[in-house]
Amino acid sequence: MDGHDGDNTKQSTADMTVFVQNLLQQMQTRFQTMSESIISKIDDMGNRIDELEQSINDLRGEMGQDSTPSPSASLKPKEDAKPADDSSA
Repeated sequence: MDGHDGDNTKQSTADMTVFVQNLLQQMQTRFQTMSESIISKIDDMGNRIDELEQSINDLRGEMGQDSTPSPSASLKPKEDAKPADDSSA
């Protein structure tokens, strides 16, 4: 009877091992899918930002303001000025 219980234990261990391996494989597949989706969305967002920046530059060119800095560069001095305003308040 002990030999039979040993066989059941070995079978249950083997079943649990297979179950855990399958579960880990499913988790890895889902993680990979989500990672690819996130990276794709980030790339798409970057492309949209580039297109927006190009449109802004085109509009500036049409208005004759080619020499002005990009919007991201013009925001930095304002951010630097905020701490000075906060410290005086």
